[in-house]
Amino acid sequence: MTALAAPATAAARTSALPLGPSSLHEQRDTRQLAPGVTLTTIVRGEKSAADVWTLHVRLAVPGNTSAVIAPKATAEDAARRLESAGFHPRVEAVDGPRFADVRAGRVGYVVRVGRYATEADAKKDLPALNAAGFSAGTSYTAQDGTAATGPWRLHVISVDPGRFGGRVVSSVGGTLTATDKVSDLVRTSGAVAGVNGTYFTAGGKGGSAGLHVLNGELTSEANNGRTALILPQSGRGARFAQLSTVLRVRAQDRAGRELDGVNRLPGLVDNCGGVGGDQPTERPQHDVTCTDPDELVAFTPVYGASSPAGDGAEAVLDASGRVTELRPARGTAIPAGGRTVQAIGTAADWLRDHARPGTRLAISEQVLDRGRPVRLDARTSILGAGPQLVRDGRAWVDAYADGLVHTGDDQSFYYNWVLRRNPRTMVGVDRRGRLLMVAADGRAPGFSEGLSIEEAAKVMRSLGAVQAMNFDGGGSTTMATAGGALVNRPSDGTGERSVGDGILLLPGRR
Repeated sequence: MTALAAPATAAARTSALPLGPSSLHEQRDTRQLAPGVTLTTIVRGEKSAADVWTLHVRLAVPGNTSAVIAPKATAEDAARRLESAGFHPRVEAVDGPRFADVRAGRVGYVVRVGRYATEADAKKDLPALNAAGFSAGTSYTAQDGTAATGPWRLHVISVDPGRFGGRVVSSVGGTLTATDKVSDLVRTSGAVAGVNGTYFTAGGKGGSAGLHVLNGELTSEANNGRTALILPQSGRGARFAQLSTVLRVRAQDRAGRELDGVNRLPGLVDNCGGVGGDQPTERPQHDVTCTDPDELVAFTPVYGASSPAGDGAEAVLDASGRVTELRPARGTAIPAGGRTVQAIGTAADWLRDHARPGTRLAISEQVLDRGRPVRLDARTSILGAGPQLVRDGRAWVDAYADGLVHTGDDQSFYYNWVLRRNPRTMVGVDRRGRLLMVAADGRAPGFSEGLSIEEAAKVMRSLGAVQAMNFDGGGSTTMATAGGALVNRPSDGTGERSVGDGILLLPGRR
């Protein structure tokens, strides 16, 4: 195996991952992918006889009749009813760790039935639970996020910008309305390697579900306040920040209005964090779609050949911003070099009044870092996701600000996504300015259990990151090397998932 080039990295290899007991066996294998680029696979721990399959009972809480976690009274009531039906339930308390903006403490209670050697054995008892009027799913205890022995399997790409002669780029493959497999993005581009990138919307709706700047062009607005990676193509000076966007439209008659979004369906704000009175909140909410009946949304050619159809109005703009057509409904060809502006609700009335053919609409776009404009140029991309994992060399998760704490009483998302172990994709920068791209396999009992968000932060810090953040994970977590060879084991049962974008290492001159 090829040794890592820098003494600092070689020393880090002797520091075991902070996962499970310190006595666990850990193996690391490293190979060079290109000058300045190495891939290290880390396997740690082993399956424990204490880990079992169980039936996880769904509970009714306000806003969700199929919650996986609930207040104590709700859990105990379900347990009493299960006992009356002849089952032997367990009520288990669930505690959460302290994060930068969330206190440590009790999150809720779960109700479980049975202990099984295999998932197939657990599923055999599901019909009896259902017949008694209960709903449940299977769960593997090694993925609870509590004490475990693994196993864990991680893949770490380290990029030294001073030695890697290529470029580090964000790639959507083609248009935003199409998704691509990371292995295909790597293969067709001739990349040295790549990982998946931002959260994304379903095909046909748009690209990133959050901030994305592609080679200087804003392709998706921010979930205001969420974490983003500012990525120069050189790889030098990559940094992380909590960014927002300010978008405005100004008509030739001097009437102005807020522009709500870019390259997405008007009225639907994936991951929330929008502007203009979105419901239920303007605060970021991961995996929640907020709504707004009155929106202006711009579409650029990177979206696709045509904008999405629907009720409302749409102005077609040429490259100078001149309105060439005002359409009575949404859905039309997006002109090369130009754009369109769609509107619904009261925003459609505004567009009809002020975007008359022959006049001009001026669109202003700013990406802000704590109120200061971020310079956008053709050699820089910005990828929004979150949460932040490491700040100034310390494990740092801004769970509330990054939308991981949902409004309302249901803590199911927090339990499943934050506390339990899942596949994760993470990106960081170490003290020497090297870029770290990490894929942690998960949801594979006995092969790799995945990471909780707290574990993800500690792992990135242990790998030497002084700044790091989380990217899209779960079934999206994918890493591939030259030719599209998969490095990790994607967790979807159907195999590798198509994603909205990826981060690629392209060989050749910058």
